Amino acid sequence: MLQVSVLREQTEAVLAGLAKKHYKTAEADVQAILALDLRRKELQTSHDQAQAEANKLARQIGDLMKAGSKAEADTLKLRTAELKQQTKAHAEELVDVEKEQQQLLYKLPNLPHSSVPQGRSADDNEVVREVGNKPTLAAGAKPHWELIEQYDIIDFALGNKIAGAGFPVYKGQGARLQRALINFFLDEARQAGYVEIQPPVLVNEASGYGTGQLPDKEGQMYHDAQDNLYLIPTAEVPITNLYRDEIVALEALPIRNAGYTPCFRREAGSWGAHVRGLNRLHQFDKVEIVQIAHPDHSYAQLEEMLSHIEGLLQKLELPYRVLRLCGGDMGFTSALTYDLEVWSAAQQRWLEVSSCSNFESYQANRLKLRYRPENGKTQLLHTLNGSALALPRIVAALLENNQQADGIALPAVLHSYCGFSKIG
Repeated sequence: MLQVSVLREQTEAVLAGLAKKHYKTAEADVQAILALDLRRKELQTSHDQAQAEANKLARQIGDLMKAGSKAEADTLKLRTAELKQQTKAHAEELVDVEKEQQQLLYKLPNLPHSSVPQGRSADDNEVVREVGNKPTLAAGAKPHWELIEQYDIIDFALGNKIAGAGFPVYKGQGARLQRALINFFLDEARQAGYVEIQPPVLVNEASGYGTGQLPDKEGQMYHDAQDNLYLIPTAEVPITNLYRDEIVALEALPIRNAGYTPCFRREAGSWGAHVRGLNRLHQFDKVEIVQIAHPDHSYAQLEEMLSHIEGLLQKLELPYRVLRLCGGDMGFTSALTYDLEVWSAAQQRWLEVSSCSNFESYQANRLKLRYRPENGKTQLLHTLNGSALALPRIVAALLENNQQADGIALPAVLHSYCGFSKIG
């Protein structure tokens, strides 16, 4: 959530940033927020003045009663009653104004970093680098949705039977590969200094608002109306919310956490080959890395996180590329996002497997996540996260890129985790 002080003091820069994200009602919403803030201040001042006058009169009434001047005291009591009604009315209007202002602030996306390129869609994203050689497959190579049937390692029909489309059942070597990848990713995160967290996969409404999934992505989340809980779209939500309403000691920064969770997305996408098989699911496994950083160091931490994720892809021997997302393709809460995509040799296209983002103070403002400088009042921290990694498209690329006549060869780094070196 953007700070009102930023909207007030840097209005033109805010409007330019919102325009870069193609937010259509920027000027009207910003002006409405600033008008509400002015009204809030007027109400608060009137409330405080009336309260101060009432307190002063209360002391005078006490003195008059002690002096036997009941008539004068009664006159002042009438004024005190008026002031009491006035402060009550101001307090009630103040609540309404603050609520309306808060809802408008929730609508505004984060401002993009200066390095974010202009653009409206994925076609406008900037390719930062491409690493690795794309494999050349033999004639008759199959896409992963045919390979999983051939080797009987993932069953979409069974998943559809017990849950619905987009909920695959992993079995045999497919299940073991899932577990191997999760353990590999978690071990790598721990070695990089991340503390492992096993969070709940259900979160309350306050957590959804804290990291910005609500109200922006409400329709994309599975919701239990009876208990008003949401299935998480990513471990970012519960892990970042561990620090909601916290003042973090400077010496504890940066905080590094990693966690594995299943993830749930209601919007699994449209029909077609680009969402077929493992390309897009309602439920999938992912290891997430999260950092809480000092504002002066958050972009260095972002580069560190990006390097960690690239290291995983290199160890998995997957060709990949790094994209810097343009303003129109960025997430609602992000200030700067790198996407990492692996090459799918059978599909002949890039598959996104990770987003790595700096949210600057946007989430921290919602979370009331702060630090206290050595001298001065508390300041907002910066939050960051990245997929390290999401499994479905990693598995798709591993199957397609490594298919051979007698099976699917796995990268050496997974052999000890899987207990086998080849599927088939």
